[in-house]
Amino acid sequence: MLTISEKLKKTYPGTHIGLLLMRDVSNPKHSSKLDEYKKMLENQLKEQFAGFNRKGLKSLEPIKTYCSFYKRFRKTYHVLLQLESIVFKGKTIPRAASLVEAMFMAELKNLLLTAGHDLKNVRMPIRVDVSVGGEKYTQLNGQEKELIAGDMMMLDDEGIISSVIYGPDRRTRIKPSTGDVLFVVYAPPGIQEFTVCEHLKDIQKYVKLVAPGAETELLQVYGTV
Repeated sequence: MLTISEKLKKTYPGTHIGLLLMRDVSNPKHSSKLDEYKKMLENQLKEQFAGFNRKGLKSLEPIKTYCSFYKRFRKTYHVLLQLESIVFKGKTIPRAASLVEAMFMAELKNLLLTAGHDLKNVRMPIRVDVSVGGEKYTQLNGQEKELIAGDMMMLDDEGIISSVIYGPDRRTRIKPSTGDVLFVVYAPPGIQEFTVCEHLKDIQKYVKLVAPGAETELLQVYGTV
């Protein structure tokens, strides 16, 4: 289902890519069951990271690994920013449709970068590669983005569907009508296969709170070695 390019294997040896494919899901605007877990997670994060500052958070794994990757592009790891908003500013996990909220929750629990896609609009096969710079795709906000050289990106048969630095595309975005969903985890070198697998299981658990009848077709972690 997934091919990892030789260029990525040589450029970022030790990278792991996680895939979770679930069918017969639903994506309501609101889920009271998910809200319960979201509140518990917010409290857990505030307790877990009480007394930390930004420097302290950046020294923790896997944040440290992501910050190192983002630094080469002069960017800040956005999951770190989201964690800071909850721990330091008392904000809540962003409100979104339930499938996206489930993904956000797992991202913040495990601090692993994740993208979500409506499987109906993904044109198989998919592959992960390294950008040469200049490749273009349309982001979630409808704006065209040009990739920086050296970014990790995922492509289907029609083009780019996500990149590490700029996130998922608009064409395959999760929508209210999404019935089959694909979640993708990018784990740069230094993050272990087990960590990615447990993260995928957390997404699966949260999705099942929203859609108890959902079926998991694939839960797999791919490595570059």
